Amino acid sequence: LLSPSPIQRLRFGTMASLWAVRAVRGGRGAAARVRVRHATSYRDLSRTEGVAGYPNVNARFKQEPPRKRLLPNEDNSCGQPSQRHWQSSWSAEDVRKAAVDHAMLTWSPSSSVSSLPILERAEGVYVYDSEGKKYLDWTSEAVCVNLGHSVPESVKEAMLEQMEQTPFVYGGIGLVPVRAKLSALLAELAPGDLNGFLFPSSGGEANDCAIRLARLYTGKTKIFNQYRSYHGGTLAPLGATGDFRRRFAQDSATGFVKMFNPEPHFFRWGDTDEKACEMALSCLEEQIVAEGPSTIAAIMVESIPGSAGVLIPAVGFMEGIRSLCNQYGILMICDEVMTGFGRTGSLFAFQHFEGVIPDIVTSAKGLTGSWQPLSMVGVRQPLKDFFKDKATGWGSTFQAHPVAMACGYASLKYMLEKELLSHVQRVIQPVMIEELDRLVSKYDFVKQARCVGAFGCLDLIDPKTGERVMQLGEPLTPEMQTFKKAFNAEGLIGFLRPPQVHCAPPLIISEGELRDGFQRLDRALGTLQAAFQAR
Repeated sequence: LLSPSPIQRLRFGTMASLWAVRAVRGGRGAAARVRVRHATSYRDLSRTEGVAGYPNVNARFKQEPPRKRLLPNEDNSCGQPSQRHWQSSWSAEDVRKAAVDHAMLTWSPSSSVSSLPILERAEGVYVYDSEGKKYLDWTSEAVCVNLGHSVPESVKEAMLEQMEQTPFVYGGIGLVPVRAKLSALLAELAPGDLNGFLFPSSGGEANDCAIRLARLYTGKTKIFNQYRSYHGGTLAPLGATGDFRRRFAQDSATGFVKMFNPEPHFFRWGDTDEKACEMALSCLEEQIVAEGPSTIAAIMVESIPGSAGVLIPAVGFMEGIRSLCNQYGILMICDEVMTGFGRTGSLFAFQHFEGVIPDIVTSAKGLTGSWQPLSMVGVRQPLKDFFKDKATGWGSTFQAHPVAMACGYASLKYMLEKELLSHVQRVIQPVMIEELDRLVSKYDFVKQARCVGAFGCLDLIDPKTGERVMQLGEPLTPEMQTFKKAFNAEGLIGFLRPPQVHCAPPLIISEGELRDGFQRLDRALGTLQAAFQAR
């Protein structure tokens, strides 16, 4: 029973042979084995010089050979400016060449800079190009030059005085009086308890700020936005945007949930405004419940979607959104970058909707008539109180820029003194409605029109198919290229975004100038009609 089995004898013989071989290897004898057996701690195993007796194991990590880097050798010194920069004027050819060589465009390929008119002068509701051609500014540039192109003396003096006294103070270091004055004036004018104000530089910045405030205040992330909307070109507002431009943000902006407008293209919520409104609100409530009210920080909408085509909400829709926000503990943000400060005939467009006061309102363009870059974020008292002891988490170097605020303060007072809201209501809106209705009746390719205050829009369709002449954001079709040329040839200038034609002149426009503008538009549409017929 004590005799080894054949397998045991085989194992013992094999091990004995291995020990014999190892015993005769130089430097690896019995003494080395003893050292290894006694290296029982991690400190014995991990040493700069390696395991005792085994210098190639666990020794200091050996680096790669030194890297050979090809160092940059481009000349990064400044160039020498040419003397033309000290000349009083440039020729049109020099301006064009410099633009083609160095200027870039936004939202569109920069190659088209070569065909833009060179605008050298502006006055009232008109701008003039380098060849002396006079254009009526049909869309107040980008629906922003609300007060026209002639800066009142009171506004010039306010800006000059501020530049001479305190041209710049960083908003977190000091307080210039005009910041307090403009905030107080806005609080006195704004409905309800909209009492706290921040002053970024652009509409996109204002909306970016509003989104961040809403998330910090609620501790929630999701923001609901409409598909047919535009909220700005910075990352978060572009993520909030619903139109084609949101694709430029790719998937970088998160937390935004899209909802349908009450004016969809391919289906109907109902046969009447009332039924459509109720169905759209029911759908929105379904989304709120499905997403989870505890995850939704705000519903953010343009009070009247502008870039989307001046979409006029049915009575009850905005009121319904306010009601749902109250019911489910969600903030309501009204984007009034285009509509604020008189564009629709009231100071803010949300005032058209009975009982509606948003928790946060943003605006920009009309605050200074775009004579200076300035925007506004207004919050109700609970939010203002919340951020009294907590950081807003938003800021920029030029927030509350003194000269821009001086311009805004003087421009707002000028608008009130000239009673421009009344002018929009009594003069501009009636003419706009009359003329838009006439164009829809005259042309079979003008599908419909919408208007409130000095904010109007026409929808163009293909007369053969009844479909939109093109999709928003696509390259212009041959017919639309013809129309754009005719639009400018008739002495109109403004942004054209087919299949829509916006009508949003400066709020100072007279009845005669407005009717003249519609006659010019009529002739341009006549050229488009001929282009359709020639196909």
